[in-house]
Amino acid sequence: METLAEKFQSELTKGRQLFENKDYNRAFHHFERAHILGQPSYIRHVRSHYWMLRVGLKIIDFREVVGQIIRILGSAGSLFGKYPVGNTGGANVSPFKPMPIPDDLKPYLE
Repeated sequence: METLAEKFQSELTKGRQLFENKDYNRAFHHFERAHILGQPSYIRHVRSHYWMLRVGLKIIDFREVVGQIIRILGSAGSLFGKYPVGNTGGANVSPFKPMPIPDDLKPYLE
């Protein structure tokens, strides 16, 4: 089984490939999965929000852009172990709401 870092990178890479192919909705889904995996690490957490921000800019979604800027700043919570576990990280959900972790990602976070 991959390590947490490898699984995070895998999701981010899938998202980036889809982003490059202008498949922004599917790319965002992988960035959300990367976000769930990246929350325990400040750098990974910020990287996932950065790519969500890029999607927001490409699709010209003001709410997503503003939401991601706020979330990038709020990612500092990862430095102190303070983050809502399972939260997908998009502007469509509260940045404080814990969410269920997808079953296939649970083993990486245990």
